[in-house]
Amino acid sequence: MKTNQAVIKWGLFVLLSFIWGSSFLLMLIGLEKLNAWQVAALRLFSAGIIMWPFVWTTLKKIPKEKTGYIILSGFLGSFFPAFLFCLAETRLDSSFAGTLNSLTPIFVVLVGIFFFNLKVKWQQVIGILISFAGSICLFMVKSGKTGDLLYVGFIVLGTFFYGLNVNMIGKKLKEIPSFDIAVLAFAFLAIPSLIILLAFGTHNLNFADVHILRSVGASALLGIAGTTIASVLFYVLLKKAGGVFASTVTYGIPFVAMFWGWVYQEKITIPVILSLFVILLGIFITNANDKPFRWLMGLWKKGQKNITPP
Repeated sequence: MKTNQAVIKWGLFVLLSFIWGSSFLLMLIGLEKLNAWQVAALRLFSAGIIMWPFVWTTLKKIPKEKTGYIILSGFLGSFFPAFLFCLAETRLDSSFAGTLNSLTPIFVVLVGIFFFNLKVKWQQVIGILISFAGSICLFMVKSGKTGDLLYVGFIVLGTFFYGLNVNMIGKKLKEIPSFDIAVLAFAFLAIPSLIILLAFGTHNLNFADVHILRSVGASALLGIAGTTIASVLFYVLLKKAGGVFASTVTYGIPFVAMFWGWVYQEKITIPVILSLFVILLGIFITNANDKPFRWLMGLWKKGQKNITPP
């Protein structure tokens, strides 16, 4: 049974890494002919509209006191990050954006500490500092424009919302089925998304233009696969493996995003790769079991005892 659970857990990990890693490429294609607001809104509208047939059945099953948390989860885990990431990709490479997304587990821990009484271990503090240093290095080698700092900030804020959402689901929605959470959250988000699409005149686009259709299709696919399907899978993983492990899906996302960046001839240098590994090292330490660290500390203390004073 444990083996089957492990296979399911790691299978979801790999699948989500590929889907979300590819999402940054779909955003880039969407931005070829649409603005960031249209891509994000079309993504969320596509995700929500396919959930509407299930709304009535879902509402009858969900306790009324949980409805507000589910809608809030939709805003924190999908709505705000969708717009923040699209805005960021108007100035940043998709591979860079995908790499910065790996900061999510850091915020899962930080938000858990400050808002959900999560107990922190000393190696988690070290890991957070290492990842922060790696993200600073990545920004310095990947962007020569100080103005890009604002767009990096969009992604950092988006990952903060992810961290807040993961902790909230773990505390408030653990007993609600994953599919029901996705149905209600995305169905509701379709309404403000439609308003934004209309406000930006998306309905007036020339859909006979194959290039516009390509951008619209990529944005819709981003919503159906990268939001609806992926979010259901993520909620399943979150409940099977816990928030910390589920958030480590972002370990795989940068590699997929960098692969697509390489395919589209985005510049990926050795310093960028080294910075990525610094971030991943920090995230690993943040989430690692503390037994190896206790073992290393034990060796250090033994070595100190064996040192004889002159």
